[in-house]
Amino acid sequence: MLILITYDVSVISSDGRGRLRRIAKVCLDYGTRVQNSVFECELTPAQLALLKAKLLDIYNSSEDSLRFYHLGKRGREKVEHHGVKAVPDPHTSNLIL
Repeated sequence: MLILITYDVSVISSDGRGRLRRIAKVCLDYGTRVQNSVFECELTPAQLALLKAKLLDIYNSSEDSLRFYHLGKRGREKVEHHGVKAVPDPHTSNLIL
C-alpha cells in the first residue's frame, strides 16, 4: 500500500536538528523523498508498523508532528505531479541495480 509520510520537526535546538536527520534517515530506508519533509513509501502492513514505531520513538510529541496518509494499494494511480523532480514509480521504471 502507498503511504505518504510528512513531518515537521522543531530545529531550534541541536536535539531537534538531530531528530530531523534521524527521521529523514529512517524514512529513506523505507521510501522516496518527494519533498523536503515528505516521503512516499510502498509498504506492507508489517513494514508500516515497524516504520511507525521507529518514527514515533524518535520524534518529540511536544515539539514535532508526524502525519501518515494511507493512500491504499492503488494510491500510486491517484498521484498527480506537475513541475520538476518527478519521482520514478518503482513498479514501472526500469531501474538498473
